[in-house]
Amino acid sequence: MSICPKNKSSKGHRDQRRANWKMTAPALVKCSHCGALMQPHRVCKACGFYESKSVVAVNQ
Repeated sequence: MSICPKNKSSKGHRDQRRANWKMTAPALVKCSHCGALMQPHRVCKACGFYESKSVVAVNQ
């Protein structure tokens, strides 16, 4: 058996439920080593540093 709604949901009620499904811009911070924009708590893609430590070697 599948789910079967008892009553019809109006368009307004349906759209109110879907109103919170919106995209949000990702948070960006400056890298403490090179100054490039990056996501917080992740390795910088430009220089490969995380918390002032070289984690990944980046070819430039």
